[in-house]
Amino acid sequence: MFEAIKKILGIKTVNYAQLVNDGAIVLDVRTKGEYGSGHIKGSVNIPVDQLQKNLQKFKDKKRPIITCCASGMRSASAKGILSSNGFLEVYNGGSWMSLNNKL
Repeated sequence: MFEAIKKILGIKTVNYAQLVNDGAIVLDVRTKGEYGSGHIKGSVNIPVDQLQKNLQKFKDKKRPIITCCASGMRSASAKGILSSNGFLEVYNGGSWMSLNNKL
């Protein structure tokens, strides 16, 4: 029943672990200090307020990117920035701790 409701609402279940196994980038958009206090192993840290000027670091716009932060708000903003700049497969992973548990 839940799957039918998700389908009606257009909610997709994302297998983050599979995306990472297939080469997705985990982008943590918290500050350097926040990132330093704990983060997902192998993630890239670019604070959301510096993302626009660092887009060139992501060469392949087709490569999946999963954004994360402390709560999901900044990662949602980062997803918007990436999508509006032509990145094709961007996912808001929400809080880094929650995302880490899914990986």
